[in-house]
Amino acid sequence: MRRIVLLLIAAAIALAIAWVIAGLPGEVSARIGRYDIKAAAPVAALGSLLLFFLAYWLVRLIGMVLRSPRAWGRYRAGTRRRGGDQAVTRALVALAAGDSGGARREALRARRLLGDTPQVLLLAAEAGKQTGRDVEEEAAFQVLAGRKDAALLGLRGLMRRAVEREDWREAAKLARQAEQAHPGASALRGERWRLAIRTGNWREALTLAGPDAPKAALAAAAADAEPDSEQALLLAKQGFEADPSLVPAALSYARRLREAGKDKRAEEAIRRAWQAGPHPDLAEFLLQPIADRLARVKVATALVKSNPDHLESHLLLARAELDAGLTGEARRHAEAARKLAGQRRVFLLLADIAEADCAGTDLARAEAGRVAQRTALREAADAQADPAWHCGACGARHARWQPVCQHCQTPGRLAWTTPPGEIRLDAISGSAS
Repeated sequence: MRRIVLLLIAAAIALAIAWVIAGLPGEVSARIGRYDIKAAAPVAALGSLLLFFLAYWLVRLIGMVLRSPRAWGRYRAGTRRRGGDQAVTRALVALAAGDSGGARREALRARRLLGDTPQVLLLAAEAGKQTGRDVEEEAAFQVLAGRKDAALLGLRGLMRRAVEREDWREAAKLARQAEQAHPGASALRGERWRLAIRTGNWREALTLAGPDAPKAALAAAAADAEPDSEQALLLAKQGFEADPSLVPAALSYARRLREAGKDKRAEEAIRRAWQAGPHPDLAEFLLQPIADRLARVKVATALVKSNPDHLESHLLLARAELDAGLTGEARRHAEAARKLAGQRRVFLLLADIAEADCAGTDLARAEAGRVAQRTALREAADAQADPAWHCGACGARHARWQPVCQHCQTPGRLAWTTPPGEIRLDAISGSAS
């Protein structure tokens, strides 16, 4: 109803205009060259209106002709975009269905229709991976890495490829480039930390370490790898302060203090480490420059005062006293050690003390010593295993301390312990502690 009313109103307006034009008085004349044109005013008005409409539609037609190439281009681009979007969808569906060949075909079609957009390149890389075409996958990531807006995607893809082929140095380089392309990415920092450990770049690993990282182990390893003596001392001190109970960190710090001529500070570091966690390597470092055997007993006695009841303290004193010929005191400390732990080394030490008794001229004492030696050796055969460097993550045993377990690649978990239950028995040769 509303449309009918509007149509009637428009017709009435048009009729009124026509009525007004038809009632116009006068005449219009014009001369064009040799021609004279005369027309009544209503006819001239209608002619002018007709000419206006003709000119208007002519201009519109010319505009359409001029715009047709651009419009045709937009039409074709829209068609390509729709076809490319369909190809992307089909490729994703094919990947989800496990149709790697179909995914690759659709990915190539999408790339042909849409060009090298980041989304299409990622899809092409994944399709190349699924079909086993590593060259295509890597090429797609290379193109992505060359784009400023998607460099991170390409570099991470290339980094993943390097990790898969265990090219750790290349992966670490790509991780650094990726962080430069997208600074502040926490995931990249973690990747760089793990790759720095893989490549043995301990100083970088220490720089990238989070609050829960084994900084003492990393600093000790970084100090051992640092060629500059002053920097090595600073790194070793950082490791020792982070965990005085970590024997390699304490030894690294004390060794560099001794090399710098700071013997007193080196001895203080060893005593502090002994108090935190006694270890035979600490005593060996402290007693190494001392040749006199009685003097060694004196230094060992001073060392164990901070932790006198520990197993290692009794073993240290027993061995030093035995070397000095003090078999009575050595036996007393060895027996105290046996009460603390029935380890193989304790019984072997008792056997050595008994052997020292056999060397005397007292026949009865010598015979008792031989009996005690045989008894100690029999007990040693069935005794508890001696402590060694074991990984707290996988239980693997290592011949020497290392900053990272060579079996499970876990950093900072090696500890001086007896075998923790059922462990891996493969001894892994490591770097010097």
